[in-house]
Amino acid sequence: MTEPTRIRAQLSGDKITVRMLMTHEMESGQRKDAAGKLIAAWFIQEVVVTHNGKRVLTAQFGPAVSKNPFLQFVLKGGKVGDRIGISWVDTRGERRTDEGVVAASG
Repeated sequence: MTEPTRIRAQLSGDKITVRMLMTHEMESGQRKDAAGKLIAAWFIQEVVVTHNGKRVLTAQFGPAVSKNPFLQFVLKGGKVGDRIGISWVDTRGERRTDEGVVAASG
């Protein structure tokens, strides 16, 4: 299983800045190993982000996304202590779900 997604969510005014770093190899299917054989494609396909259990973002990734993808966005209307969750599924059917808590900025 992969390492947990690093989630940092900070409230400033009425906006939450969310930063997420997912740990995944993200193979495109175009690289070759030492023997010259193609390495099979293996990448995150779908990412879902929630705010207090409500879906706020859905993203479709493809083979062109780099190793250990980073995602950043801003949400309006939140407070310290709110929960930010992330779930993803990759091309092998592996899944990961993690959650973080909104903190005050500064």
